[in-house]
Amino acid sequence: MKINEIPEAFSATLRIKIIAALTGSSKTFNELLELTQATRGNLSVQLTKLEEWGFLTSVKVIEKKKTKSTYTLTAYGLNQFEEYISLLQSVLDAT
Repeated sequence: MKINEIPEAFSATLRIKIIAALTGSSKTFNELLELTQATRGNLSVQLTKLEEWGFLTSVKVIEKKKTKSTYTLTAYGLNQFEEYISLLQSVLDAT
């Protein structure tokens, strides 16, 4: 990845927080809400964008008459995140 090729997924702090939170394991919507301190609406919009771009997948189940959504980082999403981190590290090393 080059500096002029940074994916749009990394252009918003909330999206970076979401991806970072999912690197260790899958998380529910409520867990991501707590970790990111985002509003429900903003978190929902950013999760939808990341899923459309192939960075994560979601599974929705009905639990006690409520929808429970769980999000998982895809191999593509993890690879892109690792490349992004490497790019940032190379920029820091060059200074």
